[in-house]
Amino acid sequence: MRAWLALLGILATWAAQTPMPALNELAPRFSVADETGVVRSLSDYRGKAVVLEWHTSSCSYVNKHYRTGQMQRLQKAWMDRGVVWLMVNSSGKDAPGYLTSEESRAYLAERKIAPTAMLLDAEGAVGRAYGALTALHFAIIDAAGRLAYLGAIDDQPRVEAASLAGATNYVDRALTELSQNRPVSVPRTEPYGCSLHYAPLKL
Repeated sequence: MRAWLALLGILATWAAQTPMPALNELAPRFSVADETGVVRSLSDYRGKAVVLEWHTSSCSYVNKHYRTGQMQRLQKAWMDRGVVWLMVNSSGKDAPGYLTSEESRAYLAERKIAPTAMLLDAEGAVGRAYGALTALHFAIIDAAGRLAYLGAIDDQPRVEAASLAGATNYVDRALTELSQNRPVSVPRTEPYGCSLHYAPLKL
């Protein structure tokens, strides 16, 4: 019980440091290098839907989606339709989940993951701007640059691969609705996954 209360206190502290951005408003802008050293800016993708997916390689919730190939298939299906898919690693240097550029490239190749790019957000600026507290936090930005969805990948906050069967995939549904020029019917959900380990804030 004490451990649970301590965890709640930690999450409350992080939430205070990472307030959620407003839905249906212009999404927070960013410019950050990817795994190849190319600087990616949100403004580069105006006119396209953009998915931001917070990722930690050692997270069991993340592994549920990637070891089954489910996430890779989802990424490819929407990227083939013109969606920009940016994975985001907001782990601070020397923190769990931190990867160098070289390690990131090797990791993506080993897992056969092919997003538009993986953003190396070691300073945590992108993660904090979008209120990300967990790996498997998602944000979807519409073609006009507005934040259209924020939350979980689906409605199954479990680590077992069997939970994928019959799950409601909020990201897939939101992208489908946007592609049909419809409003996102469920624009905010509670993200689940593994806690992100940010670098300390610089004063």
